[in-house]
Amino acid sequence: MSNGEYRHVWRIVIRNFINSLKPRQIQGNHIGKDYIGNMYYEIPANPSAGKRKASRWYDPPKGQDFQDPIPAEWESWLRMRRVEPPTAEEIEKNLAIAEMKKINAAKLEQQRLAEGGALPATMEKGPESFPKYREYQAGDPDNKYNRNS
Repeated sequence: MSNGEYRHVWRIVIRNFINSLKPRQIQGNHIGKDYIGNMYYEIPANPSAGKRKASRWYDPPKGQDFQDPIPAEWESWLRMRRVEPPTAEEIEKNLAIAEMKKINAAKLEQQRLAEGGALPATMEKGPESFPKYREYQAGDPDNKYNRNS
């Protein structure tokens, strides 16, 4: 084991460990930006180098973290559900639809309140976690199945 390629194995291990601690310069292609300000990047797949899948990620704007939601179009692209990133027309169309849904929901709510509607009443619950209905009695209220009688 002291000959050939195994001669300096510890030197190789230590060098690789030290190199793993150094920050890597990741250079990705800038793909796009959403209306929130997130920047999206991709490193394409390179099968000849053993990289079968593309790497995709995003950088949130300053002051925001990765816990904030991202648009559905971009999330599907990040998770490889889409091959192509979303276009500006598609994003504008989806924003217009979402805005229209908000306006329609507000109109329906105003209409419901104008007709005297109220919030739905909460169900009365018994000691268990099941709802309690007046037409259903627990147990045997008429003592039909009492063995002592």
